[in-house]
Amino acid sequence: MTQMRVSEAAGLLGVSPDTVRRAIDAGRLPATRDDAGRTVVQGRDVAALAQEQAHPAAVGDLGTSSARNQMRGIVTCVVSDTVMSQVDVQAGPFRLVSLLSTEAVQELGLEPGSVVVASVKATHVTIGAPS
Repeated sequence: MTQMRVSEAAGLLGVSPDTVRRAIDAGRLPATRDDAGRTVVQGRDVAALAQEQAHPAAVGDLGTSSARNQMRGIVTCVVSDTVMSQVDVQAGPFRLVSLLSTEAVQELGLEPGSVVVASVKATHVTIGAPS
């Protein structure tokens, strides 16, 4: 199972390490100590907290912005059959869904809590700026 330090969890959640520590202290994010005595959290637990906290901004609040085509995130769900898999990724406030072969999922070792980089490619992207 994927373990990560508080600072890495904070980066994935888009918050400060202190915010992650407060979530641990409040019992919202379980934590343990690694062999070196550092506080670590399970990737699955970070994924659950990311989903809980994900609230995309309303279109009017975006200003002039365009998302990058690569987003670092955490796998929140994997649904597989013998040929294809659905992999859900929480990248900050954004939920991304990828359909890929089950073989690729197995080769990459993807499971809830895995840290990934999602690359988005589209032949047609529409971008608008609110007035």
